[in-house]
Amino acid sequence: MAYRILIVDDENALQNMVKEILTQSGYETVSALTCAQALERFHDASPDGVLLDVNLPDGDGFTLFGKLREVRDVPVLFLSARDEDADRLRGLGLGADDYITKPFLPQELLLRLRSVLRRVYRETPDTCRLGDVEIDWGKSSIRRNGEEIALTAKEFSLLKKLWEARGNIVTIDALCAALWDGPLVG
Repeated sequence: MAYRILIVDDENALQNMVKEILTQSGYETVSALTCAQALERFHDASPDGVLLDVNLPDGDGFTLFGKLREVRDVPVLFLSARDEDADRLRGLGLGADDYITKPFLPQELLLRLRSVLRRVYRETPDTCRLGDVEIDWGKSSIRRNGEEIALTAKEFSLLKKLWEARGNIVTIDALCAALWDGPLVG
């Protein structure tokens, strides 16, 4: 799958360099020079991730970040010349997935972007084994020693949520949201 990345930066040369780095690595890119263009392209292109500069001609990246997240929750990495601790902490405190300062190594940008995208868009394999149990996610079936084990749709959804979060703590709220498309009330 080719991820589509929105690059928001008012420096044409840097934007073209980042586009080339990403394109050569198999990403699709969409560009914007201003906050207004970024919002428009964000709505039209539906990117899978955003590389966002802080200093923009018609506003700042911190404010734009909030507007983007109001529309859709996608990974956002700040890519900025502002390297003060306060700026990095502000960006991360707002909920950005990473904050990279300019100048940067192209390989570092790719590694950080891949890491965030892999975490957010974790793909579930078609089948997996847990001891003597085989789970086929595509068919929603479970077999133990060749025998089918019957699970309700909710039980299977719960199992899938726990599998996707393996190695991490899963809150009751996250489980309820996965099972009932929102928080459990009452």
